[in-house]
Amino acid sequence: MGLDDRTALDSRTGAGLIPAGRVEVLGRMAGRRRVWTLEQKLAILAEADQCDNVMALARRYDIRTSLIYTWRRELRYARQAAHREVLAPSTAAQPGLVPVVADAGAAASCGALAMEVEVAGTVTRIFAGADAALVTSVLRCLSGER
Repeated sequence: MGLDDRTALDSRTGAGLIPAGRVEVLGRMAGRRRVWTLEQKLAILAEADQCDNVMALARRYDIRTSLIYTWRRELRYARQAAHREVLAPSTAAQPGLVPVVADAGAAASCGALAMEVEVAGTVTRIFAGADAALVTSVLRCLSGER
């Protein structure tokens, strides 16, 4: 090949062409963050429950399939949390008495122990001479009061 046979646009490098793998064409909204309302998310999720092809659904709404699965997981967690709240409402919202157990034998054996208080499965030992404000604060924290 002489000097005259080459042109400025000669692109022969000796390397073969590499075939392209899977190509994904992003839609018009690619690269822009969108805000979805709860109603929009629920509508898309309801449609995804009836759909056999989540990828086609994601393409139709110009979102990634992983976003649909993330919304599904968040909805499942929200339902589980609501279900737990219905079964066992928060104890902080319910007024009630805290059981107090005083054992004279235990106080005599320890010498300084005045009483034991059980709050939500936690046993608190209050010794003679303890600061009343501190004891009150600890018991309030254990019972869920602030």
